[in-house]
Amino acid sequence: MSEKLTIAAEPRTVVGKQVKQLRRAGMIPAIIYGQREPVAIQLENKSLRRVLRHASTTHLIDLELQSGIRTVLAREIQQHPTRGDLIHVDFMEVNMAETITSEAELVLVGEVDESLKSLGTVVMLVQSVEIECLPGDLVSEIEVQAAGIASADDVIYISDLQLPKGVTILADPETVVAHFEYNLTAEQAEAEEEAMTSVESVEVVEKGKREED
Repeated sequence: MSEKLTIAAEPRTVVGKQVKQLRRAGMIPAIIYGQREPVAIQLENKSLRRVLRHASTTHLIDLELQSGIRTVLAREIQQHPTRGDLIHVDFMEVNMAETITSEAELVLVGEVDESLKSLGTVVMLVQSVEIECLPGDLVSEIEVQAAGIASADDVIYISDLQLPKGVTILADPETVVAHFEYNLTAEQAEAEEEAMTSVESVEVVEKGKREED
C-alpha cells in the first residue's frame, strides 16, 4: 500500500458562474461524494496540482477539513482543453473496509528468452484491465513478465499474471494479454506497406464517389 497523500480543503459556498472568481483567487472548486451526502469544497490550486501529479486517479488522498479527514480518490479531473488549467475535481470518498473497482495499466517488464530476441518482439494485446480490491490495496499498474514467452508459440494469459496482494482482475482468465510476433522481412514490410496504400486509395475513391452522389 502506498502512503496516502494529504491536502487541506475548505467548505465551499461559491457555486455556479461565480466559481470563475474562485479560480482567479487561486482556489479550485471540487466536490466529495460517495459515502455521505455530497459536499462542495475548494482547494488551493498549486497544492492540488502537486498532489494530483502524484495521485492521478488511483492513489488515496486524505482531505483535511475542519470536520475531519476524508479519504478519497480523484475520480474526475476537469481541465481547460487548451491551457490545461484545473477547472473542477470530483473526489469519491471510500470506505477502507469495502472493495472498489478501478483501472490498472498492464506494463511489460523484463526480456524474452535469449533465443527469441533477434527474431521478433513480445506484443501486448491488452493495455489495461478492470480490477477489484480494498482501497488500501489499490494499484495503478500490473506487471506482465516478458520471460513468460519462452518460445514463439507461447502466450501470456490474464491467469498467468502475478497479482499484488488483495487485487482481483475482473476479466476472463483465458484472455490473451501478450504474444510473440516475428520481425517482418524487408519483402514482407514492403508488401504490407503496398497493401495499406491500396486500401487508403480505395477509401479515398469511395469517399469521393459518396460526396459526388
